[in-house]
Amino acid sequence: MGSKTLAQTAGLNISTATIRNVMANLDSMGLVSAPHTSAGRVPTNMGFRMYVDSMLEFSPIEAAIKDKLKNQLNADQDKDTLINMANNLLSDITQMAGVITLPKSGQLNLRRIEFLPLPDKKILAILVVNERDVQNRIVHVDKDYTQDELIKVSNYLNHHFMGKDIFQIRALLVKEMQRARKQVDELMTAAVNLADQALKPDEDNESYRLQGQANLIRFNEADNANQLQQLFQVFQNKRDMLGLLDRCIQAEDMQVFIGSEAGIEGLDDFSVISVPYGTKEHTLGVLGVIGPTRMEYSKVISAVDITARFLSLALGAENQ
Repeated sequence: MGSKTLAQTAGLNISTATIRNVMANLDSMGLVSAPHTSAGRVPTNMGFRMYVDSMLEFSPIEAAIKDKLKNQLNADQDKDTLINMANNLLSDITQMAGVITLPKSGQLNLRRIEFLPLPDKKILAILVVNERDVQNRIVHVDKDYTQDELIKVSNYLNHHFMGKDIFQIRALLVKEMQRARKQVDELMTAAVNLADQALKPDEDNESYRLQGQANLIRFNEADNANQLQQLFQVFQNKRDMLGLLDRCIQAEDMQVFIGSEAGIEGLDDFSVISVPYGTKEHTLGVLGVIGPTRMEYSKVISAVDITARFLSLALGAENQ
């Protein structure tokens, strides 16, 4: 879009030269860029981040959409049906890929953890959770640990995190590591690395559901076949998706990851928006969408938020 057209479309009473100067300044700040020599400027991921953090205004949800959500997400249905329905509705409303994590069957509190060295840079993690449930997990590492080092790590974890939910421990360790970044020692680093793998959700169990992935094919960002291939590989790689969704759950509020902020190769041209759902007592999971970075953030965020609210209301009423 040229400067003159932009001024007329937006109703700006300023000269085209002023618009060109502003665009040049935004370009120098890294907030817009021209994807091709002959193309106009479009926002960069940094530009979208600035918009979401500083300029975003929520768009009102259409009354018809509210009525649809209220009518279809009602407490007369069981929990699994409500979760599937919410994900399907959100995908249809936004025309993006809907994603929802499933509630855990119950809280898993760590009672004790031990590590035993195995050949070929592998470690056996032995977890005792709740009262007497024992779980064994194989952890792959990039260096050899001595038995003495593993004892120190297990003692550290048992001392600081005994009785806490195993999925919260990973987030607590990362926060502690970030807080004391300048003072992180080898023990702390090893504890984070080993706990991150040993306490991850079981990938063999269904932990989240995707809906409407084919919607993403129609967006310009997905015109490149290689980008699409990488994106669908992300969907198939449960480890990466579980890690990202786990971060969303631990945040306990609305999360917007734009492009590379998700930390997953294949999502560089896409954004992830999620919000928790659940009862007043505790969070059950997160509901969200995956779509192109050039989405209408105000509308999409509003849609994600209200869908999660109606789902939470239905689940709360169901449990009463």
